Amino acid sequence: MNETLLILLPLLLGWLLDFMLGDPAWLPHPVVGFGKMISWGERCLNRGTHRMAKGAVMAVALIVLVYLAVWGLKRSIPHAILWLVLDTVIVFYCLAGTTLIREVREVFLALDRSLDEGRRQVARIVGRDTSRLTAQEVRTAALETLAENLNDGVIAPLFWFALLGTPGMMAYKMVNTLDSMVGYRTERYKDFGCWAARIDDVAGFVPARLTALLMVIASGRWSLVKFVLKNGHRHASPNSGYPEAALAGILDCRFGGPHYYYGELFDKPYIGTNDRPLTTADMRTATRINRLAELLMILLTVLYCTLMIKFS
Repeated sequence: MNETLLILLPLLLGWLLDFMLGDPAWLPHPVVGFGKMISWGERCLNRGTHRMAKGAVMAVALIVLVYLAVWGLKRSIPHAILWLVLDTVIVFYCLAGTTLIREVREVFLALDRSLDEGRRQVARIVGRDTSRLTAQEVRTAALETLAENLNDGVIAPLFWFALLGTPGMMAYKMVNTLDSMVGYRTERYKDFGCWAARIDDVAGFVPARLTALLMVIASGRWSLVKFVLKNGHRHASPNSGYPEAALAGILDCRFGGPHYYYGELFDKPYIGTNDRPLTTADMRTATRINRLAELLMILLTVLYCTLMIKFS
């Protein structure tokens, strides 16, 4: 089978499956398995002395294990059609654009019914304590997550697909899962999860800035580049602030501020200055921008892979 088809067809098929289906609740997901591996390792290793070293060993070992497992599985498949099917499934599993948009919409719908429902719904997609959030804070949390996870769940996986194929794409999902589970600066995780957080920072550095640029392009407002450059660094994460700044600029709103994580207060810098009420219309604008940025990244990935094959 043509090499271009072997690379681009799984990419497009996997993306279309995610676009149409999202992550069906009944379908086993590898990230759940990643989470179980991380939880087991954390329980065994996050105790006693040398917690930072133990966390580093666990993080690196799991990332390398996932990469080699996918690479080895692909090498063991003799038939091109089976290879295509495997890569399609991996791309489908690694993209989360539809599920993310669906979850954010559900937050706004739940909030229309009651504040308690909105708090419970947003707790599905954020790590902060949601029990004391106001309605405005629930909407803000949902939209911040929409922007941040456009990078984590769509743009970054596609970036690593372009560079390292499906093994790299799946390894990035392990990187991101590690960070989301142990990459916090709380008393429990500040040493053990240090390496997981730093690896995620490195892996997401370019994709996060690319995400913000694609969001600006999708909005058609090039003047927002200046806003993103001014506000993108105003976040505890060196990466998350850039897509959040892009969305804050597009919506002319304010993100950030103090939040509780695992019982500890973290006072995040504000991104933007217009502390206006957020509405369902803002959610619709944000999801439209996400979809357009996702489509632009798919086109960019196809173009990059085509050029790499042509000139290799």
